[in-house]
Amino acid sequence: MKIAITGKGGVGKTTLSAVLARIYAAEGKKTIAVDVDPDANLGVALGFTPEEVNAITPVSEMEELIKERTGSGVDGAGKFFKINPKVDDIPDRFALEKNGVRFLVMGTVKTGGGGCVCPEHVVLKRLISHLVVQREEVVIMDMEAGIEHLGRGTASMVDRFIVVIEPGARSVQTYHLVKKLAADLGVKQVSVVANKVRTPEDEDFVKNRIPADAFLGFIHYNDDIIKADREGTSPFDAGDRIKSEIAAIKERL
Repeated sequence: MKIAITGKGGVGKTTLSAVLARIYAAEGKKTIAVDVDPDANLGVALGFTPEEVNAITPVSEMEELIKERTGSGVDGAGKFFKINPKVDDIPDRFALEKNGVRFLVMGTVKTGGGGCVCPEHVVLKRLISHLVVQREEVVIMDMEAGIEHLGRGTASMVDRFIVVIEPGARSVQTYHLVKKLAADLGVKQVSVVANKVRTPEDEDFVKNRIPADAFLGFIHYNDDIIKADREGTSPFDAGDRIKSEIAAIKERL
């Protein structure tokens, strides 16, 4: 199962990504969680300490590795570099493990524009392709906020996009935009999880706007999740309610 979790900022992508990864790992499945969000906080949600997360160098910032693998900046190459660099050893070399989940931070390309063809972007795109196509394990990617990554096609080979929404019109609109762009990339499975749901009216709002075959389930507003976020701990350890709701979502995948 290769899943990319997306949505607007602050809707709960990281909570879903982390708990889903922990559930798969608790079942004994080889699982790797990948933080593709430049505002990276998946590590803490998985159970790593802030200090452990702060010590991680994102792949996009491994300058010497990128130069070595792409040939950029070597012997005066500069403008010319490999577009199919070796990346298959990167997850095993640089992913950290805790609670049965291996964790890899991708980082982002900070210069050259969203669609730049530069060594950093080539390595990231090739690495995502390797994770999705060649790794025999569950891969869960916590994508950056918004839909820009769809335009770059960095996750075009996943089995499924999960769009996390809140019970509001703008969030629902994001789902429709993601669905359209995903179809352009050839990804047919685009599902929805509704987070921060408080009332039956919230549930009805979502059910009336999201097709039943695309809807995976609700995550209700939960003070335990807020507390875990404030304490810098994993929402998986915040109580049984969040685990049972996301376990039910997993069973529908």
